[in-house]
Amino acid sequence: MTATRVDAEVIRRLPKAVLHDHLDGGLRPATVVELAETVGHALPTTDPDELAAWYFEAANSGDLVRYIATFEHTLAVMQTREGLLRTAEEYVLDLAADGVVYGEVRYAPELNTNGGLSLAEVVETVQEGLAAGMAKAAAAGTPVRVGTLLCGMRMFDRVREAADLAVAFRDAGVVGFDIAGAEAGFPAADHLAAFEHLRRESVPFTIHAGEADGLSSIHQALQICGAQRLGHGVRITDDIVDGKLGRLAGWVRDRRIALEMCPTSNLQTGAATSIAEHPITALKDLGFRVTLNTDNRLVSGTTMTREMSLLVDEAGWTVEDLRTVTVNALKSAFIPFDERKALIEDVVLPGYAL
Repeated sequence: MTATRVDAEVIRRLPKAVLHDHLDGGLRPATVVELAETVGHALPTTDPDELAAWYFEAANSGDLVRYIATFEHTLAVMQTREGLLRTAEEYVLDLAADGVVYGEVRYAPELNTNGGLSLAEVVETVQEGLAAGMAKAAAAGTPVRVGTLLCGMRMFDRVREAADLAVAFRDAGVVGFDIAGAEAGFPAADHLAAFEHLRRESVPFTIHAGEADGLSSIHQALQICGAQRLGHGVRITDDIVDGKLGRLAGWVRDRRIALEMCPTSNLQTGAATSIAEHPITALKDLGFRVTLNTDNRLVSGTTMTREMSLLVDEAGWTVEDLRTVTVNALKSAFIPFDERKALIEDVVLPGYAL
């Protein structure tokens, strides 16, 4: 059976894995409205449906900087213990409802301290909320394992502090690290000391690269900073001509470096022109370890089910293709090998035996 014959409800029930998803980009619109009223923050609209539409429209600018600016309102309601607990718990429950069995959620603790919480208190609170969500999902018969990636913001000066937090909480639910924010003008190598510290402490990390910047950002992320995965990485196609891989593209494919690809988000930021022509399909066919991700579910108006459905409908993907990217994600997840293997063999492969 090919996925072109499978409707969205069947796709929703397929087991999924997401590696690239931002906590502050995935809030429920109704939650933003309720929390904003509590903290006295003004929104573009207080109607949840209208707010969801506002986010989607504002993000469809083709400009990464403007896309990032839409986070003002979600971050405004994530500055208190109550706000963080609720958004983290709902994050997990929303993944479970979408058929996700493994997820990695990322956020930058430094962006959640305006209400007086310390960096450590932010992390502790988010982990508490995630744990509550996982317990509720398991009790409902839809278990999901969620690991945390702590982010440093590449345009600010607290990246090393975020890396220290990842080390401190690596046995408390934090599975890795990332740097986020505007790529152009803020090279990853500016924070080399943080990445060297993470390597010394055996903490894995990914780096946003090859989205708003080109091959040089990918080379720097991998060969200078030592990233184990690439956030987005769509510009690796600049090193592929008529199917022939350049040295950097060959390195990425041959070393099985996962590409955390986010089709809808890439259309919004101008990193891709259409779902049908998104590089994820060509890279998959060339043997790259591509993974499928949502990036920011509220901002992009999307879910894993929607991302899969778009690729089925507009790029001709099959059930086998969906299974491949799901297995790829678990192979490159930042959790122990035995846990990854169990999820693949006991959950994912049986779930795709349609």
